[in-house]
This record gives sequence, structure tokens and C-alpha cells, in this order.
Amino acid sequence: MKKSVYNKVFILLLMGIMPFAGCTQSPKNEPNSLKDALNGKFYIGAALNISQVAGKDSMALRLINKHFNSVVAENCMKMESLQPEEGIFTFDDADAFVKFGEEHNMKIIGHNLVWHSQAPQWMFTDKNGQEVTRDVLIERMRNHIQTIVTRYKGRVAGWDVVNEAILDNGQWRESPWYKIIGPEFIRMAFEFAHAADPEAELYYNDYSVYKTAKTDGIYNLVVKLKEEGVRIDGVGMQGHIDLNNPTVAEMEAAIVKLSQVVDKIMITELDMSVLPWPGKALSADISLNYDEKSEYNPYPDSLPDSISAKFNQRYADFFALFLKHQDKVDRVTMWGVEDGQSWRNYWPVPGRKDYPLLFDRNYQPKPIVGKIIEMAQVQQ
Repeated sequence: MKKSVYNKVFILLLMGIMPFAGCTQSPKNEPNSLKDALNGKFYIGAALNISQVAGKDSMALRLINKHFNSVVAENCMKMESLQPEEGIFTFDDADAFVKFGEEHNMKIIGHNLVWHSQAPQWMFTDKNGQEVTRDVLIERMRNHIQTIVTRYKGRVAGWDVVNEAILDNGQWRESPWYKIIGPEFIRMAFEFAHAADPEAELYYNDYSVYKTAKTDGIYNLVVKLKEEGVRIDGVGMQGHIDLNNPTVAEMEAAIVKLSQVVDKIMITELDMSVLPWPGKALSADISLNYDEKSEYNPYPDSLPDSISAKFNQRYADFFALFLKHQDKVDRVTMWGVEDGQSWRNYWPVPGRKDYPLLFDRNYQPKPIVGKIIEMAQVQQ
């Protein structure tokens, strides 16, 4: 290159007209984060684990701050974590979680108040190990809910009040709550939460909501609660999906139907397993447990390009659906930040290597992240 050409290039670089080789620059005001791209459409959230809440996973925290504007506690606000023994509350982790959300101006979601799983055994038994009476369990539930919700009144924006009370066939799950109190335990839980913080949003949350019978069961539950004057603001549709199930059409049908009876639909706990499902039907029942076999762990080193492509396209299809129904979908929450932390690595088969989230184990965005940002920009 001649000296005169060098001089011209140098001048253009100084003027900012010609970018440096290898540099990529976004057009002015074009978002480079999920939360900026989705601003005004729906919240984009992430579940935080204990390490992140404690500030130990700094790389994950940088991703959370950049890309997400809502947080939910993965485990530290569940019943067994907050009240492991009757009357003894352990708030340190939950306090740190709420403080983190406040410091970063995020919509804070409490998860969860009443669930049949991860509840301490003492909740349902007396000192002799016998099942407690209905009145005792109601009082224990009331005390737990009102203690927790009152502590975070005005700080937690919304609560998953009841989690997973309906089976896939639309019938009641015969949990200890149901067996001892009866189906009205759900109404009571919502009433106790509302009394403790009248301004907080209150949700029902469940998995496999795309299944028609389950959609109908939850629809009927919400209608009944509202007829009884109970405040319920939204339904959380857990997004524990895989490469084949559910179909986008099934998810859309559930969103449309449930939006007829609640103001807000949340896509909660979203992750996409790329591994073979070991059972007969896809489920997010945490009690499932299968023995480790090599055929259930086909990608221990890396993910084939063909599977990565299918993964990215399927996520794009679902986010296209959420954008289409942004008038109904209030929040989409990922169940974790990066692949290495996901529960999918040890459930329902322990010791597997899964790739279910938007960021890989090196905290790098997968191609789908840029695609979501691009899609959001198209749908202004």
C-alpha cells in the first residue's frame, strides 16, 4: 500500500468513519442485550442459585445484570429453606436474593409459598410422627405464608403462591395439602398471601400446562377462585421442554385459553433439554428418578452441530410465539443462566451433561441470544 493510501486510512480511522479490522459495531441505539431488546414487550428473567445470590459466581452475575430484568429464587425461598424447623426461619439467603434484585432494579418474584415438594416433613406431622389435623395444618400454612410475605412486603413484586396442585389429567394432586385440608387449601393460600401484602401480584404455577386436560383443569380452578372473590393475577406455565415436546401450537393454545381468565401469563422455569427422555411421557415431576445409562447421556463432550441447530431453531420458534402474544405474556423466565448450573444435568437422570439454557458453560451467548434480539427488533 502506498504511503498516500496509508495516510487516507489513518485519517478515516481518526474520524471514526472506517472501523478497525475485526471490530463489530452495532448501529447507534441498537440493543445488544435481551432485556433491552424485549423492553416494552415482556420481562425476561432468570432463576438465581445460592452461589449467585451470595455473589460468588461473578461471571454469571455479569450476564444477569446485562441481559435480565427479573429474577426468581431457584431454591432459597422454598418452604424447607425458609422454615426447616417449626418456628425457626432462616432468611439469610432469601434476604440476599431480594437485596440483589433491588440493587439492580429488577422485578423480584418469590418462588414459592405452598408446594407438595421441598416442604419440611414437620409441616404435616405432629411430635409423635402422626398426621396433623386439618386445623393445625391450616394454621401452619397461614403462619408460614404471612411471615414470609410480610417480611418482603413491598419488595417482592409477585409470588408463586401455589405450585403444581393439578395433575396432567386435570384432576387434583393428592398431596398432603389436599388430603388434610381439601381443595380449599388453594383458596386459603391466596387469601393469606393477599392479606399479608395486598399490592403483590399472586400466581398459580405448574408444569405441562400445554396438555389440554391440564389446561382445562387450571382454567376451571382459576374460574372457581375468582367466583369466590380470590385475587389471582396470573398463571405461570413452566417451560421444561425438550427438542420434540411440546409443539408450539400446544403451547399457544394454552396461552390463549388461560389468558381469558387471568391478566398475565408467565412462561416460567424455561429450559430445553437436548437429551433423550428416559420415560414414556415428558414431565417435570421432580420426584422422577432414573438410573444412569450411557444412552441417556449421548453428548458428554460437546453438542453436534445438527443438534445445536435444532436447539436454536426451536428456541426461536417459541420466542416468536411469545412475541406474537406479548399482549398476554408478561414475563419469560429462564430456569438458570448457563448450562453448567442447570438442574437438567442431574434430573431425572443423575450425572448427565445437558445444554438447556441460552448461555454455555463458558458464559458465552449461544446463537439464539442474538436471534431473539433480532426478532424483538422486527416486532416493534
